[in-house]
Amino acid sequence: MTYQVLAIKYRPRSFDDVVAQDHITTTLRSMLERDRIGTGFLFCGPRGTGKTTCARILAMGINCTNGPNPNPDPSDPICAEIIAGSSLDVLEIDAASNTGVDDIRQLRENVRYLPTKGRKKIYIIDEVHRLSASAFDALLKTLEEPPAHVVFIFATTDPLKVPETILSRTHRFDFRRVSIDDLARHLRTITDRENVTISDAALRLIARKGDGSVRDSISLLDQIIGYAGDEVTENDVITSLGLVDRALIFALVDAAIQSDRIAALRAMHSVTESAVEGKDFLLELLEHLRLLMLLHTDTDNDLLALSESERADYQKQRDGLPLGDILRMIDLVTRTIGDIKAGLDARLMLDLLAVRMAEMDRTVDLAAALAELSGAGGKETGRSAAFFPGAKVTEKPNP
Repeated sequence: MTYQVLAIKYRPRSFDDVVAQDHITTTLRSMLERDRIGTGFLFCGPRGTGKTTCARILAMGINCTNGPNPNPDPSDPICAEIIAGSSLDVLEIDAASNTGVDDIRQLRENVRYLPTKGRKKIYIIDEVHRLSASAFDALLKTLEEPPAHVVFIFATTDPLKVPETILSRTHRFDFRRVSIDDLARHLRTITDRENVTISDAALRLIARKGDGSVRDSISLLDQIIGYAGDEVTENDVITSLGLVDRALIFALVDAAIQSDRIAALRAMHSVTESAVEGKDFLLELLEHLRLLMLLHTDTDNDLLALSESERADYQKQRDGLPLGDILRMIDLVTRTIGDIKAGLDARLMLDLLAVRMAEMDRTVDLAAALAELSGAGGKETGRSAAFFPGAKVTEKPNP
C-alpha cells in the first residue's frame, strides 16, 4: 500500500476535526443549518491553520446529497469527489500561478455554466492576494452580481493586500494561530493512532517549532518518526529538527547574570559546534528572553504555553534577572541578528554577543542601594561594591 503522509492522512473531513477554530466552524455550521449561505467568503490567517480545509468542508456541506448539511458525510459520493479533488462543481484555483487577468476572464466565462451534481458551483481561490490589480478588477463585477448558483471562497495569508472593493463583498473569517497546548494535544491523538511512543515534552517541542501551524506541526512529526521510528525521545526531536538545546540557552543567560565571560563563551561555543544555524539560535534566544520579560510583567500569564516544570525553570531565572537587563539583552540580540544579515561573520558575532551579555551594564535598584548606604554609617565603600559590581572603589585616606 502506498504510504500517505500524515498531513494528508489526518486532514480534517468535518468541522469537528478542525483544530482550535471553533469561532469559525460554529458560524459556518449555523449558516448551513439555516441555509443562509453567502456568495463570497474570505478566509484569512497564518499558513496551516485550516483555511483551505474549512473551504472544502464548507463546499461539502453545501453540495452533499442531503445539503445543505452542517455535518456532511465524507463517504457521500459528492463529498468523496470533493475530498479527492475530482469534483466538477468545486474548483480549486491557485492564485499564485494564475495571477493574470486572462485567467480571471476565463473564470468569468465558466461561472455561467450550472453545476453538474451539487447545488452550487464553488470556486476556492487560494492565496487570492497574489492576483494582479487588473485581475481583481476583472473579478469585481462577477463578485458584485454573481449568478445564483455560484459561491466564491477566497483564502489568503495576507488580507492587507486584498482590495477593499473585494473585502466589502465577502464574509470575512480570521483564523487564529493555534496554541502550543492545542497542537500538542492534536499531535498526541495522531501518535496514539500511529502507535508511536513519544513524551509530552517532545510533543511540545514539535508544537513550538510548528509556530501555530497545524499542517507544519504534523509534517515535522512525520519527519521525526521517519528519523527515530516508533519510539521518539526529546533528544530525537532536537537532533532531527536541528533545534537549540534549551539547556544551552539557560546556561548562556545564567552566565550573563553572573557576569561570567568564560561560561558565556563556553555556552556559545556549544551552540556553534552543533548543527544549529546562528540565526535560528538567536531567534530561540529572543523567544526565551520574551518569556522572561512576560513573566516579569505578569507572573500569572496563562498565554505563555509553558508546562509546570518549564514555568518553574523560567521563574527561577527571572528572579535573578531584572527587567532592565532583559531589555538590554533583547537589544543586543536584535543588533546581532542585524549584523549577521549585513554579512558579518556569524561565529564572530555570536562570540561577541556572549561577551557583551556578560559585560553589559547591570540594572541597579537605586532605592535599595540608597537605603543600604544610609544605614552603613561610615562604611559605604564595602557595601556600595555589592550594588555596583565591577566598579572601582577606593578608600579615602584618613586626614
